[in-house]
Amino acid sequence: MTLREQINTAMKQAMRDRAAERLSTLRLINAAIKDRDIAARGEGNEDGVSEAEVLQILAKMVKQRQESARTYEEGGRLDLAEREANEITVIEEFLPKQLDDDEIAKAIGDAIEEVGASSIRDMGKIMGALKAKYTGQMDFGKVGPMVKAQLS
Repeated sequence: MTLREQINTAMKQAMRDRAAERLSTLRLINAAIKDRDIAARGEGNEDGVSEAEVLQILAKMVKQRQESARTYEEGGRLDLAEREANEITVIEEFLPKQLDDDEIAKAIGDAIEEVGASSIRDMGKIMGALKAKYTGQMDFGKVGPMVKAQLS
């Protein structure tokens, strides 16, 4: 079952269960995917976005909500921060399991070997290889410094 089918199935189940917050989040996910589909059609891609791009959309949505929750907490709006946290939980159901630090270090080592990287100049190639294989499984903001550390 594709990711889109999983999201649509979850949305139908949320309707049946009358889970308003979950349904709202699932509709936001669907809207973001459809928005990117429309943009892709404008660029000549009639099939819409791929599974990897859907994973990128979901990862971006999680990151946005984490930033919003942090902002709400700093502003003393714990009710809104909790709502963002609940949305993150729903979105993360559709993302692959996140890798831990040891698995990320191993993946970086494999990517360095695969690309044949020898210096910091090859960082873009390494990041590209990691994004191709591990989209949605690691936070690439944290991975960058780890790659630099292994190259130096």
